[in-house]
Amino acid sequence: MKEGQRFGEMQKYINLVLDLVLGLLAVLILIFMIRQLVDISMFIIQPMTAKNLSLVMQEVVAFFMLFEFIMMIIRYIQEGHHIPIRYLILICITAILRQLMVLHGEAVQTLLLSVAILSLVIVLYVLNLSGNKSYIGFTPKKDENTGTK
Repeated sequence: MKEGQRFGEMQKYINLVLDLVLGLLAVLILIFMIRQLVDISMFIIQPMTAKNLSLVMQEVVAFFMLFEFIMMIIRYIQEGHHIPIRYLILICITAILRQLMVLHGEAVQTLLLSVAILSLVIVLYVLNLSGNKSYIGFTPKKDENTGTK
């Protein structure tokens, strides 16, 4: 057996184990998300005060962070064990938006976070203009009839 074949065989098993571990992690995150939903519903049942509203917002933000982790795991497996740069940039934008939603006290901090979002949007625009679709995880397949992409 050649070294390249042995490496390919080993890589297949490693990817299988990685998929199983990531699947287990996704199940654990789903269980924790259900717990978060129960907590959110318990806070909503209580009379709404400023403290309760703050707690509900914290729980909702935590829930969406867990949701993003699940989506990232799914995307990682779907894309052949890598995450496209476009997806990572979108995750960064939503994380900054979440930060703006929760911590909106200082004007300078808000301005800097807004500039960060703008710069990430510009990066997405430039990537889109480049015409290189590999950044979104899309690899054109060859047409069997014409042999072109």
